[in-house]
Amino acid sequence: MDAKTRERGPSGEKKLPPASRPEHTPGSGGSAEAQETQGPPRKQPWRDRLREHGILATVGACVVLVALIGGLAYWLNVRHYESTDDAFVAARSFSVAAKVGGYVIAVPVTDNQHVNAGDLLARIDDRDYRIAVDQAQAQVAVAEANVANIAAQIDSQQAQIDQAKAQLKQAEAQLQFSQQEDARAQDLVQKGAGTVQRAQQTKSDLEAQQANNARAKTAVIAAELGIKSLQAQRKSAEASRQQAQAQLDQTKLNLEYTNLVAAQSGRVVKLSGAEGTFATAGQSLMMFVPDEVWITANYKETQLADMRPGQPVEIRIDAYPGRKLSGHVESVQPGSGTAFSLLPAENATGNFVKVVQRVPVKIVVDDWPPDLPVGPGMSVVPWTRVR
Repeated sequence: MDAKTRERGPSGEKKLPPASRPEHTPGSGGSAEAQETQGPPRKQPWRDRLREHGILATVGACVVLVALIGGLAYWLNVRHYESTDDAFVAARSFSVAAKVGGYVIAVPVTDNQHVNAGDLLARIDDRDYRIAVDQAQAQVAVAEANVANIAAQIDSQQAQIDQAKAQLKQAEAQLQFSQQEDARAQDLVQKGAGTVQRAQQTKSDLEAQQANNARAKTAVIAAELGIKSLQAQRKSAEASRQQAQAQLDQTKLNLEYTNLVAAQSGRVVKLSGAEGTFATAGQSLMMFVPDEVWITANYKETQLADMRPGQPVEIRIDAYPGRKLSGHVESVQPGSGTAFSLLPAENATGNFVKVVQRVPVKIVVDDWPPDLPVGPGMSVVPWTRVR
């Protein structure tokens, strides 16, 4: 190091030129001496600098003041809100499936198309189901004919009952007359005015009328038992008719099921059905998203202290950052999301680590703009005013 220093020494050291002394000229001797006695110049104070740059200082102070006021106003406003980025659009989407099997002959809708309640979504070949309806109608006609036949038999049997009762009354009248004749004949025989033959004849007639009366009663009982049997047959025929009618109703339902219609207004998504494909019962042909959608915001449980249903909410959708929507809190789920999951947490087992839970909050938008296509799963950022 010393050698290198010695080598660089002569070249590194530069000789300064001798300071030139001011020449004394006539009349300048006093000013030179004054300059030598004054020394280095003094710095200006900050007040003088502000006077020189007054405009810049004023602008800077205004900017700082505006920033402080703006920050304070923002904090005073934001502290009344609770927000989360764990929020998304939700809806009760469902699958549109065929109730009956058959070949698809028409699909008048396309992907993402909006439909109203009652609009046709797909049609299945209904020729087999129309034939089934005709067969069921024929079975109903046969059953109704059986019921009518048995009803006519009951009416006929009722007439026979009436006839048997009339014959019974006639037999009872004849029996009464035979009893009176037998009593007179017996009385005459005892008095000696009548013959024994006449008394025997009246006795025989009385016994015959008693037998006739018993036969008439038996005929009435038999007719009444016959109508009871016919009434039981009528109940069986009516049950068969009801069964045939139920089969007819089922075939008509199956015929209606060949037309898949929208149960409510919404959009068709994930369309998989096409003309010519064979659809089995229960096979999904498309997905359906109803018009009724809402927002599910998963707030932290520490943010729910002042949150109540009915509080206003400002909503921004990530897909449309320039639009702001308004809504309100519909309800707060009574429990965290993990409590209703497929595998809920078991905090009583193993080591416990406390984690802030999230609770789903349902937010309803007051008026969805018709020009904003939104659907389940889209991310939003809600700001709920809780204070």
